[in-house]
Amino acid sequence: MTATVSALTPVRLAVDCMGGDHGPSVTLPACRAFLDKHPEAELLLVGLPEALAPAKDWARATIVPASEVVTMEDSVEVALRRKKDSSMRVAISQVKASGDVPAAAQACVSAGNTGALMAVARYLLKTVEGIDRPALATVMPNQNDGFTTVLDLGANVDCTAEHLLQFAVMGSALVSAVDGKDSPSVGLLNIGEEVIKGSEVIKEAGELLRKASDRGLINFHGNVEGNDIFKGTSDIVVCDGFVGNVALKTAEGLAGMFASFIKQEFTRTLGSKVIALIAMPVLNRFKKRVDHRRYSGAALLGLRGLVFKSHGSSDKLAFEVALNRAYDAARHRLLERVHDQIAATLDSLPPAGALSDGAEAGRGA
Repeated sequence: MTATVSALTPVRLAVDCMGGDHGPSVTLPACRAFLDKHPEAELLLVGLPEALAPAKDWARATIVPASEVVTMEDSVEVALRRKKDSSMRVAISQVKASGDVPAAAQACVSAGNTGALMAVARYLLKTVEGIDRPALATVMPNQNDGFTTVLDLGANVDCTAEHLLQFAVMGSALVSAVDGKDSPSVGLLNIGEEVIKGSEVIKEAGELLRKASDRGLINFHGNVEGNDIFKGTSDIVVCDGFVGNVALKTAEGLAGMFASFIKQEFTRTLGSKVIALIAMPVLNRFKKRVDHRRYSGAALLGLRGLVFKSHGSSDKLAFEVALNRAYDAARHRLLERVHDQIAATLDSLPPAGALSDGAEAGRGA
């Protein structure tokens, strides 16, 4: 069973209330709903004081002022170098420990600009030793009535084979810590299951993953295709951020199209309305199952602090779900557990160059 924080220990989250497409009009109602359902939780609400005025008298909520906002159009340079008092940056700084002084919050949640969030978080928190780049990881529903963890979802557009290996290690640590699986299976997203398919980076990554699996460091299933995410072929699917983000947005779009199609078809005639009435309980369960808002809250893994990214277009439900995921991660001490497993695994890995040399030798043979 996963270790948890004592019920008497409050879990404190830092919230970038200004981030996303809608800002406080969404984040504040979501925070209010979250506090109502978690009487032991506390929130640090970060943003422009005037925008957060409705929350000034909330119990278990503290307003942390910030004078700037990172917009969805801002470049990484603007977010990192020019807006040093942004709500995003101030919120992330709340989860940074300093020497013997513990962090003010156990996790941070933002719906802001993904590139800016990754850059600022990486600058402030730094990566865990052995990890070059943090990766965004979230779950997608599969037909086994479970979930597939997918990473990266957009934090890293261009990845080397070594980065994909690191994603596999981090994803394995995440699933092991949260779901209690001792040896979760890892699939490498590719255009086919055969080892000869894919780009040179994917082929090399496959070799590195197989060698790591042979050493017992991860449980590599092999190459998987896009539909395997929803089949639940492996517990984890690793890919670069470009492919992962496209897969995520495509899945969200298909779910929305299906819901719209059902609504249109079942309101055309009296007969279709009767069929809809009979089938509605099943359709509603399916709609709820694939509703992307219920899977909001991607973990930014590999940092020395917990940061969660909600959809930029999040509504109240989606942002509340992201808060819940951050809360659960903090309560189950995900940061310590994931970092311990990453350290233990990476300590057992030979240097990346040695693995690559071995991969080259294997291809030469």
